[in-house]
Amino acid sequence: MTELTFLGTGTSQGVPVIACACEVCCSLDFRDKRLRTSVHVKFNGYSLVIDTGPDFRQQMLRENITHVDAILFTHAHKDHTAGMDDIRSFNFKDNRDMPVYATDRVIQQLKQEFAYVFSPIKYPGTPNVALREITKNPFVMDDGQTTIVPVEVMHYKLPVLGFRFGNLTYITDANYIAPEEMAKIEGSEILIINALRKETHISHFNLEEALAVVERIQPRMAYLTHISHHLGLHAEVSKELPPNVRLAYDGLKVRT
Repeated sequence: MTELTFLGTGTSQGVPVIACACEVCCSLDFRDKRLRTSVHVKFNGYSLVIDTGPDFRQQMLRENITHVDAILFTHAHKDHTAGMDDIRSFNFKDNRDMPVYATDRVIQQLKQEFAYVFSPIKYPGTPNVALREITKNPFVMDDGQTTIVPVEVMHYKLPVLGFRFGNLTYITDANYIAPEEMAKIEGSEILIINALRKETHISHFNLEEALAVVERIQPRMAYLTHISHHLGLHAEVSKELPPNVRLAYDGLKVRT
């Protein structure tokens, strides 16, 4: 069984947006309160977090996550990496380096933005990570048998990795999926995909485009994430969706 918890379902600004007085940002519905996009995945005995955004600490505390086996990064934008410093709490608790799976492009950016983590002379108490370089090809975890399948998507001109865990596929920050990568998604029972807003966007699927991917894949259930305040109220947009599509919200758990 795979279990996924939505740690955050918002955009780089989160929802509500600072200084915004729109109806979504002023909504009292807890489903309209969105931290930066991230998920926790339990897969084949592993406890995995995909992306450590600025809200990572808050998300770990809210969901009472006390053990993480590894971090997987989709790409190096700040709303997906800014909270990496807080993995040191897991270093201290488990007395081990945190395995971090990422492409070479992301690793180089992490080394630049968190230079103190990778310094040859480390200040006491800084995070300890064990880098694991991956590509868009399937990779095997440390147990030698658990395979995770990356799915390379395009975020405007930036390659971003989604991940397939058995029958569940998670994709964020995409506006194009090549045919050979789309083939990796086929057969997924659960598909999670970004849907920023209703209007077109240069680097994200809008609602119509996300629903077209869902129609192509035909999962048993699809969940939309990386949602901005421009999409609309959770309760209202939900009424417009096909029967097998839901808007994700922070704290929602799905299983397959």
